[in-house]
Formats: sequence, C-alpha cells, structure tokens
Amino acid sequence: MTAPNAATRAEGRVGSPRFYLTNEFGLLVLILLFATIFGLATSGFLSKFNLFTLGRVAAINVMIGFSMMVVIVTGGLNLAVGAIGVCAAMMCGWLIEDIGIVWPVAIVGGLALGAVLGFINGFAVVRSGLHSFIITLASMSIFFGGMIFLTRAESFRELPPFFSAFGRLKIYGVVSPLLLVAIVVGLLLIVMYRYTALGREMLAAGAKPEAAALSGVRVDRIIIICHMLSGVLAGLTALLLVARNGAAIPSMAGQLGQDWLLPAFLGPVLGGTLLTGGRVSVLGTFLGAVLVTMLTNGLLLLQVGEFWVQACLGVLLLIAVLIDKARRTFLARRRIV
Repeated sequence: MTAPNAATRAEGRVGSPRFYLTNEFGLLVLILLFATIFGLATSGFLSKFNLFTLGRVAAINVMIGFSMMVVIVTGGLNLAVGAIGVCAAMMCGWLIEDIGIVWPVAIVGGLALGAVLGFINGFAVVRSGLHSFIITLASMSIFFGGMIFLTRAESFRELPPFFSAFGRLKIYGVVSPLLLVAIVVGLLLIVMYRYTALGREMLAAGAKPEAAALSGVRVDRIIIICHMLSGVLAGLTALLLVARNGAAIPSMAGQLGQDWLLPAFLGPVLGGTLLTGGRVSVLGTFLGAVLVTMLTNGLLLLQVGEFWVQACLGVLLLIAVLIDKARRTFLARRRIV
C-alpha cells in the first residue's frame, strides 16, 4: 500500500459509486434515523435549546475522538488523552489566575504543555519498544497525579469573561461555536492527511512500518509527532470544556481522565479508522462522535438511566468493531477495495 493510496481511501469520496458501502454513509443513515425517532418520541429533542446543547457536547466528543484518532493511525493508542487534556487546561488556568498572563498567551501555554506531554509519551514508546497501550496507561496516572499534587486539586474559576462568553454564545440561536472549532480542526486534519507529505507519511507508517522505513520515512519520528499532535488536540478539547464550564476543573475528564476513554474510541472506530493503523477517516470520526452524542442525549430524554446509556455505548463499540470487520471481509472478497 502506498501512502497516496492510503490517503485517498482514508477519507472516502462522497461522489464515489461505492460511498454507500462506507462507514460514513452508514453513519449518516443512522444519524437521520435516530434523529427522526427521537424527534417523534420526545417533545424537546428538536428544540433550539437541545440542538444547541447537542452541538456543545458533540464538539467535545468529536475533539476527543480526533485526539485518539491521530495516534490510532500509526497502530498505537493514547489512553492518556484525558489526563493530558486536564493538565493543559489547568496550566492555562494557572497562567491566567496565578501568574497573570493574558489569556491568548495562556492558551498557547496550555497547548504547548499538551505537546510536551505527548512528546514524552511518543519518546517513551519509541525508546522503550513497548506498545503505546502500556506507556500511556502508566503516563495517564503519572500526569494526572502530578497535576493533582501541584494544584492541590483546586479549580481555577477566576478566568476572563471571554471563556464563559464563548461557551455560551449561540450562532443563529442554535449553533455553538465549540462545534465550529471542531469542524475547523476536522477540515485541517483532512487537508493534512490528503494533501501533505507529513499526513501521507503517517498513513504509510501505520500501514506498513517496515516498507515505510525502506522508503525513507522516519517511522520513530512520525510516532512522536502523532503523540504530540494528540496532546495538542487533547489540550484544545479541555480548553473547550473550560469555555463550556467557565472554569478549569481537575475532574473535568473524570478520575485519571477515564471519562474520555469511551468517546475516544467510539468516534474513530465507528468512523472506520483501523485500530491496526494505516487508514483514517476524519469525516467518519466526526459522524461517529455525533451519533454517540445523539444516542446519549435521546436516551436520557427518554429517561433511560445513565448506567444503561453507558452499557449501550459499550455494546455499540463492540458491534461497530464486528460490523467493520465483516464489512472489510465482504469488500476484500469481492475485490472492491
């Protein structure tokens, strides 16, 4: 598999005759189906307030999915996305509240910390030879524990009005700017994977590392860059949460950041990103995260207990993996891809 071919398959073309066989098409159908079901079954699902809320929550889930997706593309994992995100947000809050730095510079500082923590993960993976699952499982506890120790688990609530104002802003009374940020990030990722040498090298390194190395791709360097990019995206996700909450809170991603793990996998896997690496779907990850958000919101409006919602999402993840495996087997047997 060559890098350009991988990049071409990565996104899938809407105008292609085989689009109806892709994850993206299936997700679009499911989104429309469940939107219709929830719209008919509940009185408030299609209200302006609920659509605005859906957009804000979907933006966070989409960004969490992106932060995991950019590592999965190389066949790796980043279980520390939540911990890194919270560390970046707390750094931003500390720079503003305790140091007195203006918020644009503080945001850059938070994202820089995300990149540094991502670099540590990537460097450890490359130098140790261990799978990123082990490295990031350990770093998840280390990063989160270090943040709790340094901040004494105190929140930063005296932030500039810009954050809360941005989080509450309604465009045309319905659209959240948080969702627009996620869309812009998605478009930038599509451009990177389809039209840049770096994106093609990432896909090649994930598809066939040995062949990529023989072609001149510095696979170790690519792995580190992917982890750094994941750290930046995790930091940006947490900053969007800060805008939504109006404060930088140590528990914004749950204990050790574990609340991010399920959405981190659901979006990419539902969207068709291969856990073995070499194939990525930014559009699929976006749609997968939107579907998960819609299902969660609709089930809660139907007064289904949150425990059962989480159970349903876990079952959905398992089914998605099995369906994707069956779909790829079907297409391979007929030599469609």
